Amino acid sequence: MDEFKKIIETLDLLATEQLNQNSIDIDKMSAVEIAKIINNEDKLVADIVQSQIGLIAQTAEKFAETLKNKGRIFYIGAGTSGRLGVLDASECPPTFGSDPNQIIGVISGGYETLVLSKEGVEDDKDAAIADLQNHKLSSKDMVIGIAASRRTPYTISGLEYGHSIGCATAFLICNAWDKKDDRSFINFMIELPVGPEVITGSTRMKSGTAQKMTLNMISTTAMVLLGKTYGNRMVDLQSTSKKLSARSRKTLMELLNISYEDADSLLKSASGSVKIALVMHKKNCSIDEANCLLEKADGFISKI
Repeated sequence: MDEFKKIIETLDLLATEQLNQNSIDIDKMSAVEIAKIINNEDKLVADIVQSQIGLIAQTAEKFAETLKNKGRIFYIGAGTSGRLGVLDASECPPTFGSDPNQIIGVISGGYETLVLSKEGVEDDKDAAIADLQNHKLSSKDMVIGIAASRRTPYTISGLEYGHSIGCATAFLICNAWDKKDDRSFINFMIELPVGPEVITGSTRMKSGTAQKMTLNMISTTAMVLLGKTYGNRMVDLQSTSKKLSARSRKTLMELLNISYEDADSLLKSASGSVKIALVMHKKNCSIDEANCLLEKADGFISKI
């Protein structure tokens, strides 16, 4: 059978490839009507994500455990899914002070495909293995695959390779997994069946929204479990912009009830770390003593 016919048969089985009856006449609608339809469909996504909270939490726990044990997290995907993985990975260092080498986004075709799609890269199984090998993937690491469909060859190949060398694996998909297919290489299967897209097959829409929400939940939950926040405040953020630098000082002013000048001085004495500054002030100690206290408390200010 022609390979395109096989792909068509596979696509016919995916809910995201079906016609959405609510938007079937979208080309005859006004801008307001189109926007309302998109918004109404998007409202369904949160409930779908909620149905997978248990698995999302388990994935976040494994995520945190992996980082705590000096392993790394690899998001892997193609197209929109790959871009969302790279996005989440890139947002963790400034928000939570994580090492950029701890959480890595791997996208089919390389980083060039973040801005310009490349034809055929999502079908290259060997490339996924090569990309992960280039990062020296080891059994201490975790691989999280992201795909709207359940068939993306690049992503599945990466997950299979990760599993074969002993990595923990998770897979975010926006269709139900076919029970006939092997899933032994996936430890955490997160199914987000968002149904037909407003524009048939355009998985940058509801599928992308569901994936972004889920990735936000996984990485944020993991970072909270690792002591990267104090209450709901970012205390491990990196001052990589004027806004973040200002937020660091604002956090100290509010939590310690001190002036801007005192917050600025304290932050400088703590080498720019809000977390260390808080401990130094509260315990009236040196930066070395604050670091020691944080190490004993596994990084949790609330335990000190």
